[in-house]
Order: sequence, then structure tokens, then C-alpha cells
Amino acid sequence: MDTILIAGGTGLIGNRLSDMLRKKEYVVRILTRTPGGEGQYAWDPSAGTMDEKALQGADCVINLAGAGIADKRWTPARKRLIIDSRVQSAGTLRNAFLRSGMKPKVYLSASAIGYYGDSGERWMSESDAPVGTGFMVDCCRQWEAAAGEVAALGIRTVVFRIGVVLAKESGALAEFIKPLRFGLGGYFGDGQAWYSWIHRDDICRMFLWAIENETAEGVYNAVAPDPVRNKELVQSIAGAMHQPAIIAPGPAFVMRLALGEMAAVILNSNRVSAEKIMKAGFEFKYPVLKDALADIF
Repeated sequence: MDTILIAGGTGLIGNRLSDMLRKKEYVVRILTRTPGGEGQYAWDPSAGTMDEKALQGADCVINLAGAGIADKRWTPARKRLIIDSRVQSAGTLRNAFLRSGMKPKVYLSASAIGYYGDSGERWMSESDAPVGTGFMVDCCRQWEAAAGEVAALGIRTVVFRIGVVLAKESGALAEFIKPLRFGLGGYFGDGQAWYSWIHRDDICRMFLWAIENETAEGVYNAVAPDPVRNKELVQSIAGAMHQPAIIAPGPAFVMRLALGEMAAVILNSNRVSAEKIMKAGFEFKYPVLKDALADIF
């Protein structure tokens, strides 16, 4: 395989993944609303349009597209956008495969561990049904169903339920770092919620693994095998930064007042198993939080 088309290639995962693919001498193309550089092609998922030249000779299509889940408060309009941006991107690609007759050998899609709902102390594996309901459960179900429509075309399809991605530049870790620079660290509620995390390089390596491993198919949890409790995560980040800090709770009711329904993203407990992908042969570079943070800092 040599040509990879990425939708949503400019985000936290897409940027790093593009670099890693190019280092392995893959040709990388990017679908973007505002194409400018070489190898960039126009698309508009909300209108269902794309430049189908992007598909010529593409062996693999990776779909990371979607409005940021925690970027803005979840108004009804924002929730609609979060779901539509994911479902419409998959639909636009699927329709382009059908129209052009150019189907990739493999289609890789993001999803999220929000699929499982607030699962408490339970270990959750790929075959487990969500615990309870909520916006993220609904969003992930529709997101994965859209990937299933691509799989129905006979294209090998892999869906990654991605945990909390750790990278310095942005995402959850950047938010934890901000107050720690001033010697303050905050955990949420009682700090006992499980956080299933993954180093950004390992999630990118999973996408590479799925491209190169033709037996990979279906849903995989994209989390390290070492989930930690919220309070331990904050303490570990402070330790890795060598930053003395007062670690204090942010009461759950305050979080719900401040964030509304979106508070579920930080208050829900998700203890998610990495067993399936490890049994399938994937090896983590950063299986343990301490090593992941040591690398990042």
C-alpha cells in the first residue's frame, strides 16, 4: 500500500499520523474544506461533495473528521453539528466510492470510548453494550453505524474507539497542564473515575498497524492497557512536569453547572480493555502512564 487519503488530517491525531506515514514513505493526501498545499483536495461533507481525484490510486482512506467534542458548550445546535459532521463525512466518502467506482482496500474510522457511557468500575470490552444513555453514547452509535455503511460495500473496515489522547500540544492533557503551571491541579468529583488514555504516538501506530495488517477488521478499543483514576492522572502529570502543586477537587455539581451536559466527558468513568488489540498482535510503545508522560515531558 502506498497512497493514504486522510479526512480530518489537520487535528491532534491527523497531523502526527501524516508525519509518521510520510516517514514510512507513504504518499499522504488530505481532504480539507480549504485546500492550499500539495496533496490537498477539497471537500464539504455538509454538502456531500468532494474532489473525487483524491481517490485515484488511494489504497486506504482514514476518516478522522468531526467537530470538536469538547470545544464548545453542548447546545442542541452544537450536538447536531457534532453528530452530523461525523455521519456526513462517512456518507460523503461512501457515496464517492460508489459513484467513482474507486474503492480503497481499507477504510479506517475514529470513534470514541464515550460509546460505553458511564461504566463505573466495570472493565469494558468491544462486545459490551453501552451502560446507560447520554449524548456521547448516541453520537458514537451513529458514528460507528456510518462506518458500517462503508463496510457494507465490501471494504475492510476498522473502527477505533479512542480514549483520552495524551499529547502536549492540545487535547485533554493541555487542559490539565494549564493550572499546573501555576501550582494548582484539579481532579473532578471524588477523583475516582477511571480514565482510559493513550499516547498520541500509539494511536497513530494503531492506524499504521491496521493499514499493514490485513487481518485487522471491526472494532478495537484504542486505549493503553493501564487506565488510571482521574486523581492519579493529575498527580502523575504534576510529577512528570516536576511541578509542585496543590491538588484539589472540582466538585461534580460545579462541573455540571459550568459545563452542562458536556460535564459527562470529564465525570464519566471508563475502564476500557485493550486486550483485543493486544491479542491481535499490536504492541504498545507506551503501555504505562509513567512512561507515556516521561516521553511527553
